Amino acid sequence: MTTASLSLNSTRFRRLPTVGYLWFELKIHMKEKQRQMIIDSGKDFFRKIIIPAHLKNLNELQLKDFNVNPFLISYLAAFLCGNTEPESLAKALVYPRVLGTSINTTFGTSLQSFITEIQSIVSSGSAIPGIDIEFEDAFDGRKKYCQCKAGPQTINHDDVDTILAHFKQFKGIARTNKLHISDDDLIVGVLYGSPMKLSANYKTIATTYPVYCGTEFWEHLTGDKMFYHRLAKAFGEVVEEDNIDGSQLITKKVKEIAKEIRDKGGL
Repeated sequence: MTTASLSLNSTRFRRLPTVGYLWFELKIHMKEKQRQMIIDSGKDFFRKIIIPAHLKNLNELQLKDFNVNPFLISYLAAFLCGNTEPESLAKALVYPRVLGTSINTTFGTSLQSFITEIQSIVSSGSAIPGIDIEFEDAFDGRKKYCQCKAGPQTINHDDVDTILAHFKQFKGIARTNKLHISDDDLIVGVLYGSPMKLSANYKTIATTYPVYCGTEFWEHLTGDKMFYHRLAKAFGEVVEEDNIDGSQLITKKVKEIAKEIRDKGGL
């Protein structure tokens, strides 16, 4: 073998890994770009939908909106504040509503808009009934057809039958179109929570189709084991970025409800 051929071969074998390396780097970059797009979309979802609805619900809250349990409210006020003054009673009413019931309801009812945004980032829109997101699984590289749910306790028995019926219908369509779909390609993605907290209804579905919950779902979608935590943190960052002083707003509402209690002469 000549010196020239040795040189040529050496050059070839130097270049091929370099090209492969650059392709790999580009693929990873695109994946990370998609991840960041989902995070940005999540922030936008909170900024445009969740926070305005939350603030509106807080601003419009009045004493008549509470279903007061007379056997518990004084106890809860004393447990929280050490007394049963009107302001303590108001805190016992307002805190659970604003920090729990109100925001959870808003998130659940508005979730579809966020799911639609995710779909536009990870793939083209799905016109398949019962399928919210189509994406390439980060683990096996196969396309997954996913119905998304909010949390681990958010479906009832009737939902189980509906989900199973949609998946069965899709498998029939896939067979007709000679599309090779396995049961593992039809999944339910639960956006938050722990697999250990999944309700019995989800576990019924899991006997036939995969149910990915919380960290597991987001890792299958993005390939990033920490993405679930990155996304959750990003939602909180919106409050800081937009300089929203929630504590001041809640304090103002507590004082308003306390005044209503005083004017009414108690609860």
